[in-house]
Amino acid sequence: MRKDSHARRSGLVLLFLTALTLPVHAEGPPPADRWNFAIQPYLWLPNLNGSLSYSIPPGGGGSANVDVNNNTILENLNFALMLTAEARKGRWALVTDFIYLDVGGQESQVKSVNFSGSGGRVEVPANVSGSANASLKGAEWGLAGAYTIAGDEHTSLDVLLGFRYFGVEATTDWNLSADINNGGQSFARTGSVKERADLWDGIVGIRGRIGLGGGKWGIPYYLDVGTGSSRITWQGTAGIQYRWSWIDLSLMYRYLYYDMESGKLLQNVAIAGPALGVNFRF
Repeated sequence: MRKDSHARRSGLVLLFLTALTLPVHAEGPPPADRWNFAIQPYLWLPNLNGSLSYSIPPGGGGSANVDVNNNTILENLNFALMLTAEARKGRWALVTDFIYLDVGGQESQVKSVNFSGSGGRVEVPANVSGSANASLKGAEWGLAGAYTIAGDEHTSLDVLLGFRYFGVEATTDWNLSADINNGGQSFARTGSVKERADLWDGIVGIRGRIGLGGGKWGIPYYLDVGTGSSRITWQGTAGIQYRWSWIDLSLMYRYLYYDMESGKLLQNVAIAGPALGVNFRF
């Protein structure tokens, strides 16, 4: 997955440059004497790519490092629930986002096996044929405070500060052609392993909308980056939006990335795909 690092960096730079092209407006902030609310249910159809690194069981033995690379939308999506909400007064806003995903039956590959030894962990390449399947269940919840630094009725730029929680459970079943051995230790040719991680990360970011023409059409965008339980996590979205008096219809592309320290469960895991949302403002 390291070969994708250049593409990820390019995506970050592109989103930041998009935000910097927003015009700065001299008009005042929205009315500060009343609250405004918005709620947006949406459907996200993501692919899952990355590596899972399972812990070595107590007492020795081996456990797998598994590559997951699946680009089939919907085929393996068992269940998904997504919701974003906002409460705003003047330039200040409180925003939250919730996602639950259940993705099963992902084609995967046991790329190596970790064995414990007197000198620490020993990683042995998996040089046998076979198959593996990985499933992922997870709930993501983000909460942030935002402040509008520029904008008018149709165009805006907010900065935000908050946190993101991601609780994920990964399961891998494998069926190899032979055992994988290292000295007196052995990794069985068939088996299953399950592991859970609960990640809490602080995030900073930007979000907003670029109005097009008379303002009914626009380009919404969002970008954050954070760390904490993760070595790094970041999320970016961009797309096209059409606005009515109190309803917005948005078609977006969303990318969520997690990378934990070496030996932890999530290694360069990207969850990405199109999303369709209906935003109700009141």
